[in-house]
Amino acid sequence: MFSRNPRGGRSSSARPSVNRFGRPTTRSRKRRPAERELDFTQFVKKAIQVTETEVYNPKHRFADFEMHSKLKANVAEKGYVHPTPIQDGAIPHILEGRDVIGIANTGTGKTAAFLLPLIHKTFKHKTEKVLIIVPTRELALQIEDELRVFSRGSGLNSALCIGGAHIMEQMRSLARNPSFVIGTPGRLKDLIERKKLDLSGFSNIVLDEADRMLDMGFINDIKYLVALMRSPRQSLFFSATMPREIAELAKKFLNDPVTIAIKSRATSENVDQDVVHVTPKEEKIETLHNLLVKPEFQKVLIFGRTKHGVDKLAHRLEERGFKADSIHGDKSQPQRQRALRRFSKDEITILVATDVAARGLDIPDVTHVINYELPENYEDYIHRIGRTGRGDKKGHALTFIG
Repeated sequence: MFSRNPRGGRSSSARPSVNRFGRPTTRSRKRRPAERELDFTQFVKKAIQVTETEVYNPKHRFADFEMHSKLKANVAEKGYVHPTPIQDGAIPHILEGRDVIGIANTGTGKTAAFLLPLIHKTFKHKTEKVLIIVPTRELALQIEDELRVFSRGSGLNSALCIGGAHIMEQMRSLARNPSFVIGTPGRLKDLIERKKLDLSGFSNIVLDEADRMLDMGFINDIKYLVALMRSPRQSLFFSATMPREIAELAKKFLNDPVTIAIKSRATSENVDQDVVHVTPKEEKIETLHNLLVKPEFQKVLIFGRTKHGVDKLAHRLEERGFKADSIHGDKSQPQRQRALRRFSKDEITILVATDVAARGLDIPDVTHVINYELPENYEDYIHRIGRTGRGDKKGHALTFIG
């Protein structure tokens, strides 16, 4: 390793390179940034017995909430009796018209926590309009699906405004004056600039997965959108964490908010985690094949790093007889929805994805997550493996290294 001296020459006296864990980096081959930064010992953990989790005793039942009878009937039809902790804590305050900050992980029922009281509000006052801003198309689709279920038979209209889908159809939905608009920041801004969406009549806003939107660089878009809305308004911020920038945004736009923080164990605690050493590189697909043919690998989410890479891997697995598909940001929205629907309904058993599927997706019964390519950082790793071991189920995560 060489360093440049003041005269512009090179010196061989530079200190050996070490990573952030104080370990020397190897000189025999180039290693990717993620491989240099990650501590592989963090990928080996046994799941905590899920039977040891504390049982939550809710203060309310759904039947206790002061909500429209039709809404209660739709909730009961889904078989819901007792709310989750975030629902139990947030719903009463939202029904009272308070601003709320909800801190809870995905998979805790936070979508219903804000949808139910806001649907009630639109039932009660037909002129109420709600804007829900989310970081990803998939999360927007999931929220719209839940909205349709909870508002069934009410005639309530909604508009889904996301990238990768036909904008003309979204314009037609907005022309019907929907009570709910659910969208991603970029598409919402586009529709506003085309003068197809006017936020001045909206007095309710939900910012879901706020920390994720910060990570994706949407913070200025969010400020722009919120500033166009009516004041006073009811504002609800939901996030798994509360980084400084989101806390500052909440302080600026929320009025005397109630904070509901749900203490839950780490996403990874009920996930068995291990590493798979693969060398040389050309044997990697064989190693994966030998895992996937095992009977316990029933529904597998595989993460790659690049769009081209996940497409190629899904194709190679299909050639080997596996039922596989891929999902990434360059696919059209119908293609992404089709892949997710097939995976959710077990029409395929393997979904190969970039990190677009690492957060915000609640895919049932994923038995294994495989990190075929390393994530950028440990936080991304935690979100990836959080797609398995949902609720009280035990999950499994394997990370390929070498």
